[in-house]
Amino acid sequence: MLFGKMIVLRNAEEIAILKENALLVSKTLAEIGKRIKPGVTTLELDKVAETFIRDHGAEPAFLGYNKFPNSLCVSVNDVVVHGIPSGYQLKEGDIVSVDCGTRYKGYYGDSAYTFAVGEISPAARRLMTVTKEALFKGIAQAVDGNRIGDVSFAVQQHAEQHGYSVVREMVGHGLGRRMHEAPEVPNFGRRGHGKQLKEGMVICIEPMINEGTKNVYLDNDEWTLHTGDNKLSAHYELTVCVRKGTPEILSTFDYIEQL
Repeated sequence: MLFGKMIVLRNAEEIAILKENALLVSKTLAEIGKRIKPGVTTLELDKVAETFIRDHGAEPAFLGYNKFPNSLCVSVNDVVVHGIPSGYQLKEGDIVSVDCGTRYKGYYGDSAYTFAVGEISPAARRLMTVTKEALFKGIAQAVDGNRIGDVSFAVQQHAEQHGYSVVREMVGHGLGRRMHEAPEVPNFGRRGHGKQLKEGMVICIEPMINEGTKNVYLDNDEWTLHTGDNKLSAHYELTVCVRKGTPEILSTFDYIEQL
C-alpha cells in the first residue's frame, strides 16, 4: 500500500494543510462518536462521515481507495482493521474501531479511535486503555534524531508488558500527498534500528493491539482483518510531525473525549 521509498520532509505550508486535514478527520470521528449506541448500523455511521467530510469541502479519502467501497473502516470486536460498513447493528458491550481519512487541498488526513458501545466489560476497557497508552508511548519517541525502531519498541513494550500482542501484518505510515507513504511505522521493533527520524517528517502511528494471539486472518471480502482467535482487538491512530525535542501531534482525540 506504500508508494515509493523516498521520505519527504514537509515545509511549514504543507504541514499547515496536513493539520487542516488532521483536524477535520478528528472532528469527523467526534461526529461518529455522538452516534455510537446500540442499534445503530455501521453503514449509518459511514453515511454520517461522508456527509460531514463533504460538507467541509473535502473528500472521503478511503472511498474508492484500492476499490474500498466506503468512507470509513468500521471494525467491531475481533476485527482488527478494514471492516466494511454494513447493516450490522452495534450491540451493547461491543467495541468498535473507526478509521477515517480525508483528502483536502491535495493532501491527506488519517486517524482512528476505538469506541465503547454502551457499557463494556472491564477486560475490553483495559485493552482500549493500554492500546491508547501505547500510542502515546510511541508518539513520545517521534523526535528528530531517533529512529523508527524507537517508536516501534515503545509501542510493543507497553502492549506486551500488559499481556497483549501486537499485530505484525499492518503498520503505520508516512502521510502527505498520498495516504500511504514511506516510511513504514511498525508497532514492533528494536530501539536504535530503522530509518532515522528527521524534523518535518509526517507519520501516522497506529497501534493495533490484540487481546489474545498476534495472528490474524483475512475475510473472504479481502479487506476485513480478524484476530486469529476471535478475541478483541483495539486500534488508535494519530498523525504526528517529527520535531526536535517534542513531537507535534496534528490530529487530536480532544473533540471525541469532550463529548
